[in-house]
Amino acid sequence: MDDSGILDHISALVEREHELRARRADGTLDAETELEELRATEVALDQCWDLLRQRRAKREFGQSEDEAHARPESVVEHYRG
Repeated sequence: MDDSGILDHISALVEREHELRARRADGTLDAETELEELRATEVALDQCWDLLRQRRAKREFGQSEDEAHARPESVVEHYRG
């Protein structure tokens, strides 16, 4: 997936977050399901942002951006800031 495809996927995931929150607010989604689906969406977003950062860094340092890969949840959810 190229940068444009990653950004499109990020946009779709953000829309999904908004949809989940709206459904919870209007009562068509229970809190437990909302939390589960939001969690999965947030992990996917973190993975996409991580992949995009990897691709940009590789490009900046003259490496092939195609060598970047999506990392598992266990990696992207445990970064220390």
